[in-house]
Amino acid sequence: MADAGPLIDHLNLIVDPTIGRPIGELDVIKGATLKRGTATIDLRFPIPGEPHERLIDAVTDGVRTFEGVRSVTIDADLMDDETATSVMDRLQASVRKVGGQGSRTQVIAVSSGKGGVGKSSLTVNLAVALAKRGRQVGILDADVWGFSIPKMLGSSDAPPVLAGAIIPPILHGVKVISMDFFIPSDQAVIWRGPMLHKALDQFLSDVFWDDPDYLLIDMPPGTGDIAISISQYIPKARQLLVTTPQPTAQRVAKRAALMAAKVNQEVIGVVENMSWFTGDDGTRYQIFGEGGGADLADEIDVDLLAQIPLVPAMREGADNGLPVSVVAPGSDAAMAFEALADEVETRKPRIRTHPDLVIG
Repeated sequence: MADAGPLIDHLNLIVDPTIGRPIGELDVIKGATLKRGTATIDLRFPIPGEPHERLIDAVTDGVRTFEGVRSVTIDADLMDDETATSVMDRLQASVRKVGGQGSRTQVIAVSSGKGGVGKSSLTVNLAVALAKRGRQVGILDADVWGFSIPKMLGSSDAPPVLAGAIIPPILHGVKVISMDFFIPSDQAVIWRGPMLHKALDQFLSDVFWDDPDYLLIDMPPGTGDIAISISQYIPKARQLLVTTPQPTAQRVAKRAALMAAKVNQEVIGVVENMSWFTGDDGTRYQIFGEGGGADLADEIDVDLLAQIPLVPAMREGADNGLPVSVVAPGSDAAMAFEALADEVETRKPRIRTHPDLVIG
């Protein structure tokens, strides 16, 4: 029988596909042996009720790369509550609260003054573009009335819970939390300010975001209760304004910029969505007019960061849970999101020069 130490060291580096941490940090491996080419692994699942095939597959695939392993046998049971609590306490202690003091996470609120401009699809595709370049990315779906992010990423299954902490599902490399996970499809969210405020607090405090590089917040339209709550919970959040080429959309989007100024939140720039459609003849058609994004950027003195074309693959991908960079990686839209990700990465948060403002 081979020395189990190197095998266990190898196993401990395998990443748990649900939590996104190496399993050595999760006390998953109880023991392992390697005898005559057969690796026998004794592991314990940290999350009750979670489909465990993903962890089994990850461990099986990972151990097959260890020298001398020809077959794999796995014995598994559920982690006891005391161990699970200890693991979660250790994980929580290793990270900062998103938006809190010392957090490295860049929080970006994707905002506009009106609905229908494509904030959600832009949030999803920007997040996937950032994740594809190796960044740790989360999306908080703050549109609690019109939630759509999980559907666009291909899942609406309830997130698992580890020792009281909500573990956000990882979809296309992006961690996601949304009301869509908790509200039956035949029910509407009919909440006023205090309930909305509490829901956002739980999304920030009870979810194990694990110190991502970026947290994108898909904001609801307008400048109401949720926008006020975000400015209070995460005063260092920056805003990315979305508009269409229409002058009407541009004028309404300006209101989100005015609110950002009132609460001392930086506006990174403007993104113009649905800028044009390219026909089969190669001609670009400005279906929704032109110039709205540039006009808004000029008016609030920021840059126009990207123009996103209108392509069928983007709409189809949103319906089928396949972001455009996945379903049509070489398309004009996918390349536009790559360029937008470049712009976001180069624009670091400015140094704040006066205390945070709070709207009462």
